[in-house]
Amino acid sequence: MKLLQDLSYAELSKAVAEKGFESYRADQLNALKISNRDYSSATNLPKKLISAFESEYVAKASEIVERICGRDGAEKYLFAMTDGNVVEGVFMPHDYGNTLCISTQVGCRMGCKFCASGLNGLKRNLSSGEMLSEVAAVNALHGGNSIKRAVTNIVLMGSGEPLDNFDNVVKFLKEINDGKGLNISLRNVSLSTSGLSQKIKDLANTGLGVVLSVSLHAATDEKRSAIMPVNRSNPIASVMEAADYYFKKSGRRVIFEYALGRHNSDAASAAELAALLKGKNAHVNLINLNFVKERGMRGLNRAEIERFMSELKKRGVSCTLRRSMGADIEGACGQLRIKYLREHDIAGASERRADTDKKDVSDA
Repeated sequence: MKLLQDLSYAELSKAVAEKGFESYRADQLNALKISNRDYSSATNLPKKLISAFESEYVAKASEIVERICGRDGAEKYLFAMTDGNVVEGVFMPHDYGNTLCISTQVGCRMGCKFCASGLNGLKRNLSSGEMLSEVAAVNALHGGNSIKRAVTNIVLMGSGEPLDNFDNVVKFLKEINDGKGLNISLRNVSLSTSGLSQKIKDLANTGLGVVLSVSLHAATDEKRSAIMPVNRSNPIASVMEAADYYFKKSGRRVIFEYALGRHNSDAASAAELAALLKGKNAHVNLINLNFVKERGMRGLNRAEIERFMSELKKRGVSCTLRRSMGADIEGACGQLRIKYLREHDIAGASERRADTDKKDVSDA
């Protein structure tokens, strides 16, 4: 079965016409699509149209099957896809708007040594409609619609490498920005990548202009390759060149993410990072590493974080410490999914991987 939410408004209009229905029915189906509702809730649609579409298209690409609320207002979700796969999302309320962190793949093949998302490798890519469904489901859950949105900011920083699912992610970005859809400004969208250099350039060439965040986490190839296998095929020099290209094409300052642990937070690491970013219009987003039992890497205490920040600032590096939300609800990406798979004894909770996982990340 195909997904209704995979259809753009133009594609939906074409499908309506081909099935012999009035053009305004596309708007009604589109409203269904962006509110993440099923056909049974569409009281304004004739049974003949519903029958024609539900025989070919599933209305909802995902369902929230678990919701955990944190003390700080953050909420973590497990979204179940129509094939039974699950991915995570995190809702973070702020005084300037509400941010939703979404997943772009089921699992991940990047193999970063500190991340829970890739513990079982990559299962498959998410379609544009499945990503849209994540946003639409949470928007509706919090009482939002296409006019008064409950989700105002989106971060592509959940499970998966967005640029490893390039075509679907680009279609998703266009969909959420569409005036016929949720109409979310792409200036309010951040995309986090482990550093696929050519894909960064390809993203720049789309002209979409989302905020680009590059997961750096170390400033030398030796240190970065030890924790991020993707660095073997995308060394730091190529990543920095791509980031410069993105800035020139978009005019948007690139954010460099740096997860703090014992391995990269000494004075020498600060000096290396400052040297790498010298003269660049860039900002460092420091993130205290979440502890993942299977990975065994720990973050820093407050005094250690402040000491590292001081080392960066005295070297002229623009940096901030990212506000941590959802710590009490396993806010680190991938943790809840792994727990869910194990508790429900779902295939994929073991270390067995799909065929797509067997391709080495160095080929990314």
